[in-house]
Amino acid sequence: MSENRPKIERKEPLSDRRRFILTMARGVGVTALGGLVWSAYVDEVTASQLLLRPPGAIEEKDFLKTCIKCGLCVEACPYDTLLLAKPGDNKPLGTPYFIPRDIPCYMCPDIPCVPVCPTGALDESSVTTKGKLDINVADMGLAVIDDESCIAFWGIQCDACYRACPLLGEAITIVYEKNERTGKHAFMKPIVHADICTGCGLCERACVTEKAAIFVLPREVATGKAGDYYIKGWDKNDEKRLENAEEIKTQTKISKESAVDSLNDSGDLY
Repeated sequence: MSENRPKIERKEPLSDRRRFILTMARGVGVTALGGLVWSAYVDEVTASQLLLRPPGAIEEKDFLKTCIKCGLCVEACPYDTLLLAKPGDNKPLGTPYFIPRDIPCYMCPDIPCVPVCPTGALDESSVTTKGKLDINVADMGLAVIDDESCIAFWGIQCDACYRACPLLGEAITIVYEKNERTGKHAFMKPIVHADICTGCGLCERACVTEKAAIFVLPREVATGKAGDYYIKGWDKNDEKRLENAEEIKTQTKISKESAVDSLNDSGDLY
């Protein structure tokens, strides 16, 4: 029986030199692969800063940790608004997002994409008012207007974004201003109210310009921050921040002099 078996030539044992070269080659390959993976990861993290998530999505860094990429929210969306990031999209793989210019969020009253989330990455409590789901309190992002591109700011009559907004007259209002250039026309300028806008993107979808002059960005990207040094004196809730405030004194070269001397100091002008 053994005589009929094919003869197998035994491989010569690797020399130390060949073993070293192979080890180095494998190391270079692994390093290169790791570099590609890390590069893709960095690109995805950068891209995720501008992604718009479904209603009820928790903070982005926590969302990426909590979402299990199951796609249930995508399946539940009746308008095919939600997409699932796939390889090559340059977005965190398997996570849901949407592109308002293509298909915005149509503000379903029952918000079907949220209750199906099994992990809490889409937080039902954040879109609930008085025990009921309320899409009007969703915070998917904030609409921003580029007044250089918006034709309403040119003096051309357009209220497409205003009419498309599901919170008509609340999230977007129209301000009328006299057109000094013509002297007989009025500007109809759209204004977005950040405290009401849900970031649904219906305004972006409706914009008539070639590239939307109104577009939705994640709120943390779209908004600035005044900081704790400034208080809205007309806002009682904001004034409460002064209740536990402590005085902080700083001493600089200028503060050692009197205010008059400091103002009259010509410094290095002469």
